[in-house]
Parts: sequence; C-alpha cells; structure tokens
Amino acid sequence: MTDHLRAHDAALERLRGLHPKKIDLSLDRVLGLLEALGRPQDRLPPVIHVAGTNGKGSTSAFLRAITEAAGLKVHVLTSPHLVRFVERIRLAGSLITDEALGAILERVEAANAGAPITFFEIVTAAALVAFAETPADLLILEVGLGGRYDATNVIAAPAVSVITPIDYDHKEFLGDDLAGIAAEKAGIIKALRPVVSARQAEVAEAVIEREAARLGAPLGLMGRDFDAWTEGGRLVFQGPDRLLDLPPPALFGPHQADNAGLAIAAALALDDPRITEAAIAAGMAGADWPARMQRLTAGPYGAMARVRGADLWLDGGHNPHGARAVARALKALARDGRPIALVAGTLSNKDAAGFFAAFKDINPAVYATGFDAEIAAPARQTAAAAAAAGLKAEAADGIPDAIRRALDVQGAPPHVLICGSLYLAGEVLAASEETWPS
Repeated sequence: MTDHLRAHDAALERLRGLHPKKIDLSLDRVLGLLEALGRPQDRLPPVIHVAGTNGKGSTSAFLRAITEAAGLKVHVLTSPHLVRFVERIRLAGSLITDEALGAILERVEAANAGAPITFFEIVTAAALVAFAETPADLLILEVGLGGRYDATNVIAAPAVSVITPIDYDHKEFLGDDLAGIAAEKAGIIKALRPVVSARQAEVAEAVIEREAARLGAPLGLMGRDFDAWTEGGRLVFQGPDRLLDLPPPALFGPHQADNAGLAIAAALALDDPRITEAAIAAGMAGADWPARMQRLTAGPYGAMARVRGADLWLDGGHNPHGARAVARALKALARDGRPIALVAGTLSNKDAAGFFAAFKDINPAVYATGFDAEIAAPARQTAAAAAAAGLKAEAADGIPDAIRRALDVQGAPPHVLICGSLYLAGEVLAASEETWPS
C-alpha cells in the first residue's frame, strides 16, 4: 500500500525483517519483549478489548466517540493503517507524532535485542509503552487477528471485552470451522470480567456462551440482553434497564445500527457515571471511521464525481460478510433508481467470488483495478471473479481509469463504490492530503 515516508519508516522496515513470518500466532515472543520493557501492560488505564471478524473498527469508533463526548481521555489502537502508520496509535485523543513513534520504536527495538519477533507484535509492544506513559482514562484495544494468541491479548483483566460479528476470514490462519474461529475470538474473554457480543451465528454464539460461563464472565448478548434498531430516522437502544431514543449513527449503512448498539452496551458496561444519555447521543452523531462507507467529496476522485453529478463512496470490507453489509447500504442508495457501479480491487488470498456474490441482487457494473499491495490480485483476476458471480465486469488500467469508467455509465449520475480491500482504500485516500485520515 502507498505509504508516505516519515522519520520512523527506516525503523519500521528493520522491524519487518526480524521474523520470517508476517503472522505467527503466539504470545511467547510479545510477553518476553514486554517483560524486557517493564511490563507496560500492567500500567494501562481501563481497557475495552475488541475482537471479531467484521465491525471492529466501526464499533471502536462509536466507543471512542461516546467516551470522548463523556469527557474521557481515550487511547486507541487499531490496524491496519490506511495512509500513515501513525493512524494506528491514538494517544489521549490525538494521533501519536512521528517523532514520538520513532523514539519509542528505537527503545522497543533495543529491548528486543534482535530476537525473532513479528511486525505486529513489536508494534503492539510499542503502542503499549506509549499508552502506559501517557495519562488517559480509557484504552480501546482492537485485536489484530484472531484473539486468543493475538499480541493484544496480554491484558489480564479488561474493563470490558467486546466481540463483534464472527464470520470466515483469514482462513489460512484461523481455519474454516466457524466454531473454531469463534473459540479464537472468545479467547479475549477473561475471568469475572464483563463481555458483550454482537448477534452471532448459532454455532458462534454457543461457543461464546460456553467460554463466558466457564470463566464466570457476565455476558450480554445482542438480541437477547440488549438490542438496537433504527425507527423513524432515529436509533433506538433497548437495554435491561433503559430505553434510549438517539440520533441515527453517523456512519452510513443499515449494519451500523448493530455496531452502534454493541458500542453503547460496552460503554454502559463500564458503569461510569460520566457516560450519560447525552454523551451516547453525541457519540452517535459524531463518530467517524474512514473507509467504512465513507463518502468521498474531497481530493481528485471526489472532484471527478462532482463533475459527473455522482456520489462516490469508499469501503474497505473484503470478505463475504462485510460485502453483504455494504450491499444492503448500496441497495438503500439505489432506491432513487440511479445506476450502481463498483470500482473493485481484491487480494489474491481472499474469497473474491464470495465477496462479489453479495452484490448479485443489485447487479452493479464492476470495473476492476489493481493496486499497490504485495498480494493484490491483477485486475483481470478480480474481473473474472466478479463475472463468475454473475456480474458484468471489465478490467481497467489502474484506479483513475476504473473510477472514470464507473462514472461514465450511461443514464443518470451513478452511485459508485470503491471496494474490495483496505489496501485499495488506503491508496485512494493517499491520493491527496485532503483525504488523509487524521
């Protein structure tokens, strides 16, 4: 993915070479490194730990918006970044500076002393050092991959554990058995600590219930113990002891009602008197999360859409479950009768055919593109996957050409969605500083 060089990039490139595998699920290496760093994981503010297949970023964004509206200073760790590496680490409300990140990475690299380590593990260790050394009221900690053996799973007693919808993804690491995948995600549940879960497939829900019961962790299940839905242009949240009438979620798409409801349940589980109904309402209206049904109005691609009178959207969802959620959002847009087109790029290790199958009912034209990522699928391969799913598809010569073709569809100005990969989304946002996440 296109990344803009910063002072710490040389350190990051050195760290990438310290371990032969990009992903190697284990806790031994990161625990050893954290020990050498003085156990920063023991000096953190209360932690909300977020795992799941889809919706982690959106749920974390709603959580951050709610808790900051309540006056809390909030740390956040998310991954991957879209344009700049510093997007991953937010300290007490602001992105870490390039200089601070570079200095911490040097310390962490020295403590690691050349031992084998994965890139994500050493970055997680650096983030935990930064979080431990900067005062805050809360840390929202997003799992990178899985849960049980993810480098973030070093928190002994999180304030709340959160599990977003579980589905198939990263099969090369987590397998293709949904119960097994759920067991990995449920690995963030800790003894006697509260956990809230999104709606799940029956098999995944059963796994979460068993693990919570085994550990004596109070469990709140969406659809059973709390719920959220849109009604009359508002968001309604129903909890065991309250009914809230709230502004609609700022993030676009029907699926965001569930992500918002899960975030509200997690925020309420903190049992902090500062988290009032007013703070929750402000969080609903103020949440922001780039590349999740984000409308692009700035930058060169936004300008192209304005000339055509079209609307241009960007979403980084890359698996069938995420595609189904985005397809529902597009279907709502298409009620005005205007055509729909996809500008799509995929990774070669993802289920591209399953991704495109989610859009069959709305039958968009697909303009496939390559992009700058190590395992990006060639445009022709992505177009073939879309065609195999029954969609009309053609390969374009890069992102600008694909967007141009999508905007030039005959008839009324189209709704155009750029989709298929977070790497593609990052390259689109990197095209102009106007669209860099901040």
